[in-house]
Amino acid sequence: MLVESKKENKKNLKRKNIIESAAVLFSQKSYHEVMMEDVAKLSSIAKGTVYNYFTSKEELYFSIMNLRMEKLTSSLKEKIQSETSSIDSLHSFVIHLYMFMMKYQSFFLMYQKESLKNDHELCAELVSLEKDLRNILAGIINSGKKEDLFRDIDEGFAVDLILGSIYGAVQRGIENRYTENQMINERERIFDFVLHGLFSGYKENNMFPLQGKTIVITRTVEQSKESSEIFRQLGANVIIFPTLDIVPPDSWIDFDSAVTGKSKIDFIIFTSAHAVKMFVKRSEELGIIYDFNRIKIVAVGNKTSAICEKNKIPVHIIPQKFSAAGVIDKLSNYDLKGKIIFIPRSAIGREELPGGLGKLGAILKTAPVYNVSLPSEEKIKDNLDILNNNKPDLFIFTSPSTFENFLQIINVSDPVGYFNNYDVAAIGPTTKTAIENKSVHVNIIPEEYTIDGLAKAIIEYYK
Repeated sequence: MLVESKKENKKNLKRKNIIESAAVLFSQKSYHEVMMEDVAKLSSIAKGTVYNYFTSKEELYFSIMNLRMEKLTSSLKEKIQSETSSIDSLHSFVIHLYMFMMKYQSFFLMYQKESLKNDHELCAELVSLEKDLRNILAGIINSGKKEDLFRDIDEGFAVDLILGSIYGAVQRGIENRYTENQMINERERIFDFVLHGLFSGYKENNMFPLQGKTIVITRTVEQSKESSEIFRQLGANVIIFPTLDIVPPDSWIDFDSAVTGKSKIDFIIFTSAHAVKMFVKRSEELGIIYDFNRIKIVAVGNKTSAICEKNKIPVHIIPQKFSAAGVIDKLSNYDLKGKIIFIPRSAIGREELPGGLGKLGAILKTAPVYNVSLPSEEKIKDNLDILNNNKPDLFIFTSPSTFENFLQIINVSDPVGYFNNYDVAAIGPTTKTAIENKSVHVNIIPEEYTIDGLAKAIIEYYK
């Protein structure tokens, strides 16, 4: 079996070599000018060997096209599947299609030429794959229209314009031999161009409230994507710069003890979406089913509440102020004496909330359900390149950790000097204090400690 495996691997490598060599020739010459002898010569193999893999030039041509198109459409579907909004799906589509075509430039140049007009079986497959590509984009546009994010535009017309814009940019990149950094900058400019053409918030005076502003968002990868949508809708160019990575706690002992103990839990307080997700994941692993008719659920923030509902956890209480003080104020209306309150939280959770509830007579149980760490270099390499090749107007920090980790990742020894030419926004007073402890001035802090509240404060600031 091992010998057969090595033999099969050798055949696959030879087939790949033939395809890559042929792609170069087909991209440089017309279909009829390329001869199988040329392919064999460039592949450094005998002409007869080429025919062992492909019965005709036609089959070789369509095999190249189909191979790349299958890879493109499958990878696009995979990337878009993980996105939570039409704008993020559009972003993934534009970025991935541009970078794919820049990576496989020979295929792109073949693809741009007129397709062969015949009834070859592989030609029909290629037509089908091309239709898949267009349908993916049309589906994104249609979803955006239903969400009132995109204007009411004919989908076929929009697809033609968007693909034309991307392919035109690829052509320009090939002709000018763009470096990787240039490609990273170009792909974001393409997306901004496309988004502004589709966005339903287009104003009569042709302006968005944050048009021309470049904003850096520092959260986890997932949170940054969600937050970026809000600011892109307002016209801003957004740089996602993850400074946090969510990982399981060092130990589940405290959590397991809290949820499997004999004492009944009266309240569960979720302070973040991460806490909900990790709570659900560990509970499923333990096989625990909760009686939510008896346990009151407190969700801090609309996002946290939405994640609860998504996981079939009914939310009974949402504080008006999304802070520890807001939770304490809301629960002070209940008789908490002797009541057991469980708070699944970050391993570095602050004691303000447990302390305040303890004073109301509650019995507190807390347990780490996730830890916050620095993202790996591999995860943020592209983000770092984008940041270094752009001049931001504003940095957004949503927790002390996002600020402290940013300084560590960038290796900033002089925070005051670094942020001297930038505006800084903090989502709340705790984050503001952490930033100001480094003598960095905070320009913007919202009245409502949420991303939506922060967006309103930023618009007001730049008025």
